[in-house]
Formats: sequence, C-alpha cells, structure tokens
Amino acid sequence: MSNPKDYTVGWICAVLKEYTAAQLFLDNEHEPPTGISANDTNHYTLGEIAGHKVVIAVLPDGEYGVGSAASVVTNLLNSFPNIRVGLMVGIGGGAPTSKNDIRLGDVVVSSPINGTGGVYQYDLGKTIQDVGFVQTGILDQPSATVRSALPGLRRRHDIKGHQIKETIDSILERWPRLRKKGFARPSPESDRLFASHIVHPLNGEGDCVDVCLGQQSSIVVRQPREDDDDDPAIHYGLIASGNQLMKDAVVRDRLAKEKGILCFEMEAAGIMNRFPCMVIRGICDYSDSHKNKDWQGYAALTAAAYAKDLLKEILPHRVETEERLATYIGQRECYRNPYRHDVVAHQYTSNSA
Repeated sequence: MSNPKDYTVGWICAVLKEYTAAQLFLDNEHEPPTGISANDTNHYTLGEIAGHKVVIAVLPDGEYGVGSAASVVTNLLNSFPNIRVGLMVGIGGGAPTSKNDIRLGDVVVSSPINGTGGVYQYDLGKTIQDVGFVQTGILDQPSATVRSALPGLRRRHDIKGHQIKETIDSILERWPRLRKKGFARPSPESDRLFASHIVHPLNGEGDCVDVCLGQQSSIVVRQPREDDDDDPAIHYGLIASGNQLMKDAVVRDRLAKEKGILCFEMEAAGIMNRFPCMVIRGICDYSDSHKNKDWQGYAALTAAAYAKDLLKEILPHRVETEERLATYIGQRECYRNPYRHDVVAHQYTSNSA
C-alpha cells in the first residue's frame, strides 16, 4: 500500500474519459493509499511521472461544476497533506477567432495575463445589458514552479515540436480496445466550425450534417494546416470558467473578443483559490449548440499528454521547495467563500517546510 504523505502532485479530472486518459500516461501505477479517512469519498489512482509521485482524483459520476470540484479538492488535500503542485486536466470548449486558430483536439493551457491566474471566472447569470460580462472573482495563479516550467517547455516545442500525436498513437496501439471506447482521433471532416448565427434546433433532434449544413454560409472556411504545423496545436492564454455549460456561439464570440478567452470549462473556478493549479484543456467542441461527444476521448488524451510533458519539464526536487497546498489553504481560511470579490490575486511563495 502507498503512503499518502509521499505524493506531491495532485491531478484533478472532471469526467471518466479524463480519468482514464490520465492513468494512461503514468510511468508506473502504485498500490492504493493507506490511512484515507472514511469521510473521503474520492476515488484515487496513484503513480509516478518523470520522478514525480502523482495522485489523480476524479469528480463523482454525474456531478459537474465548481461545487463538486471544490469538494474533491478539499478531500484530496486532507488525505494527501504534502501536495505542492496542482493540475486540472481534461476537456473544454474552444473559442476560435481569426487570431486564434483553435481546432478540435488542440490543447489550451491557462497562462497568467496581466496579473490574472490564467482563469477568468464569470457568471452567465450576472451579465448586464450593454455593459458586458461581470467578472465574479479573481483567481489565484498556479505555483511559481509550474509557471517557471512553461517558458522552457514552449521553447522546446517551438524548436523541436512535440510528440503528442505520436505518443497517443503508441498508447492506442498498446491498448487497441480504447479505439472502440471513443479515444481514437475522429475523421478530420468531423471538425466543423459553424458560423455563429447557425443554431442547432432546440429539441436537439437530427444530426448537424442533416439539419445545419444545408443552411447558407453555415460553415466557417479554414485553411488546412501545413505539414510542419503542430498538430495538435498548443495555445496559451485565458480559460473561462463558470457553473453553466457554454452552448452559445454569440456569447462565446463576445467573450473571446472582449476578454481574449480561448476556451470554456466548468470546474476550475471552484478550486483555484483552494488548489492553485495549471488548467489544461483538450478541445472537444466549439462551445456552441452543435456540441457532441465525438472528440471528447481524443481531446482528453491530448490534454493528458501535454500535462505529462509539463511534469517532465519540472525537476522533482524543485517541487519540494514549494509550500504545501494544505498549508496555503490554512493561511487563506479567512476567505470562506471560494469566490473572492474584494482582494487581488495572491501569489503564494515557496517554503521548504
């Protein structure tokens, strides 16, 4: 059995496909932990990546959003007191623009901009007519160790490219049954970006090919990627997080234009001030009414592959200098509400304790 005190990296997933993908990238899988409280209802998978001891947790089946994510993180930090680096890895909806050519299967990485933590917390219920979206909180940045690893990883990818596609291909060769479980890359022809004014019928009936493609100017024409382009592409910038699923292309485009949003998801806002982490999202749809699940498995794999690349860029002994996240949370106990409305983003410092 494994000692929970040995683990320093916490990896959070929201759904089963993300959890499966994460486990596929472990160098070694460890035995279940000992001494976990009976009150901790999380399911954990333990293992090692590039010398880091990693614990992977997943939200309960059928539960989504900020509240459930916050509960999972609380249990994780209580049971694994020496977690010092946090990752939230999984799928999200892209917000492509003429500037940001985001496509299905690409990866979006939360990257701090202008003092933000890389995650823009918003509430669709608090939009104000003719004013725009109201930011409902300021979220913490991930640890300095994680942020410091990004330039090195980006430089390596810029010069040599990445091996994400090749790594995924080797995994699918080793575990061929995963292809039938929805993890194989779908046909490129299924990557369709509909014009923002094209809305799938509210009753959800009919395939987009039959219902939506026949409408005039329904598809946004995009140039094929060149052979020397990264595929999947990696994008760095703001990820929008809220407690409602984004399925509106007009709203998507508005937030992308006003705030520079690259991606939408539903869990990070619930944990960033309890579990400062890097958010990594594989793009499985375009945050519009044409959502389907065809790309979810492959997108989960691309996100997990990037997360492993990131951990390989971080030296294990460097992680040991970071403050324990449980200690950090204790220092923040005065903030009872996970959404902070009146304080600036806090950057916690390294601590060898």
